[in-house]
Amino acid sequence: MISYTTFCSSWLLLLVAHVHAASLSLQSPRFTISSSDASQLRAETLSLTQKPEPLTLGSSDTLKLTFQLTESDKGKGVQPHQTFLRFYDPVSGEEGIQPVRVTPGGKAKFELNMARPPASLPPTTDRPLAVSLILGSFVYDPATFDLFDLYVPASSTPAPHPDEASFHPQPPITPIFRPEQKVPPKVVSAFFAALVFAPWIALLGLWGKVGVRVPHLFSPRILPFTVLLGAFEALLFWYWVDLNLGQVLLYAGILALPTIFAGNTALATTGQWRAGKH
Repeated sequence: MISYTTFCSSWLLLLVAHVHAASLSLQSPRFTISSSDASQLRAETLSLTQKPEPLTLGSSDTLKLTFQLTESDKGKGVQPHQTFLRFYDPVSGEEGIQPVRVTPGGKAKFELNMARPPASLPPTTDRPLAVSLILGSFVYDPATFDLFDLYVPASSTPAPHPDEASFHPQPPITPIFRPEQKVPPKVVSAFFAALVFAPWIALLGLWGKVGVRVPHLFSPRILPFTVLLGAFEALLFWYWVDLNLGQVLLYAGILALPTIFAGNTALATTGQWRAGKH
């Protein structure tokens, strides 16, 4: 019978062997630089242990990169789920990612034409871009290979966006307030105040000549209605001085109910007086 320790050791060895076999390797990486007239300027096979001398591309040169991806042990060509070339500027931190198409047999070919550079290429200066190959797969371990440093022509300054100025700090907004309302002269205010109170003064004068009699004004059945009417007048004056419309409607609704009952009582009592019952 196999012991538990022996079983676990065998299982771990198989797992390690599986993980080791599930790694990818890069075979026959080679680059070629050609000019616009198809003449070859430089061609080398890349070493995975040491970078070559930096590559330099002119404004019309073309870089061709070929390689094959295989399993590290079996040497069988494989197709990863994702294959990218990364162009990275270590000083500015700008980077560009360019996907690479790989055949089912693991062979790949990439072409960079500086006459029509891809939009994924980051902004460039006189510094080289570090070019690396990134592999991703659900079956094999991910891998990254540093290939070479690449000099390309400096990118031109992009034209400013029409709305760019809107995204810069704007001058502070200075509030402009309406000037304070001018108060009319005191003489004018006094004249119009007297004009408002003139009808009341005339009314009181006429009442004094006619001799208006209100014998039942302070009767217990009449006085509540008179007080509530005075309360409504005071509420309107308060509204003119301090209250808002919502508060006036609230307080008027509270006063309305007792005013209705007091008014009905006052009218009934007045009718009885006129009928000679009291």
